[in-house]
This record gives sequence, structure tokens and C-alpha cells, in this order.
Amino acid sequence: MPIGSASDFVTLGKISGVFGVKGWIKVYSHTNPREGILDYSTWHLKQAGQWKAVKLKTGHKQGKTVVAKLIGVNDRNLAESMIGTEIAIKTAQLPRLNSNEYYWSDLAGLQVIDLRGEILGVVDYVFATGANDVLVVKKSDGGECLIPFIGDEVIKSVDLDKKTVQVDWDPEF
Repeated sequence: MPIGSASDFVTLGKISGVFGVKGWIKVYSHTNPREGILDYSTWHLKQAGQWKAVKLKTGHKQGKTVVAKLIGVNDRNLAESMIGTEIAIKTAQLPRLNSNEYYWSDLAGLQVIDLRGEILGVVDYVFATGANDVLVVKKSDGGECLIPFIGDEVIKSVDLDKKTVQVDWDPEF
């Protein structure tokens, strides 16, 4: 049964393959650590454009990947049909963060403004480099700007209510 709207969910990964013949799936996880996706007993899978709730039976880290068993998925063919399916949880399931901490999904869509008040663009998405996270900002001319998410030094403020990020950044960089 379809439930909720897109804003009710945050994507944590996707089904990337199968593992064995008994319905186990391989999971590409965006969580840190990767196996953190297994902390949620109810997943929502996006199938035919709708989110559907499924129950996680068990799972574990397997080498560099995560494998999981969903209740009701008992054979390889059904597991294969799910490859590429997004895995999400309800936004309300996310742990509360400390002040000045943000989920990447909270930053997407925020307007980026420099110290002079000039609009640099809108946060399209965020990615990790190992050293720090990076905001990918879509400019109004269609170009992109990459801004390191370095608190105090580059990121001066994030206001989720006003939907803005103020940065100390040269728009030509």
C-alpha cells in the first residue's frame, strides 16, 4: 500500500544486487557507517513511483558491502526484480542532531548567499571527499560551484527556516 509524500522520506541507499539464492539483497548504503542502514527495522522501497513499507528481517556487513534479508523476499528472482530500488526511511525516524549539524537532505534546495549578499545559487546536493563534505551549488546560468562545507571558515551560517546558507566564498572560484 503506497504511503506518504516524497518530503516524508529520506533516501539511505538502494538495492544494488543479490546475494545467494534465498532472497538476500546487496545494499549500497549512504549511511556512515555503511551498516547503519540496518539500524532501521522498517524500510520504504520506491516501486512504481510509490513508497511501500517493508520489514527488515536481518542483515550484516559483508566485506565492503552490506547484505540484508527482507521479510517476504525468499528467492533470488524476487530479489533480482528489486535491483535499483531506492531505500528510504521516514524523516521522523532520523536521530536528532546537535546544533550546527545537518543532514545532507536538509541542505538540498537551500539558497547560497555570499557575505556581500549576492546569491550564488541553490544547493543541488552534497558529497563527501574524505577531508570534508562539499556543497554542489547550481548557479542561475546553469553552471555549478563546489563549496567545501567547512564550518566557521567557509560556512558562516545555515538557516533552515529561511532556507539559506551564508558562505565566505568567491563566486568565481
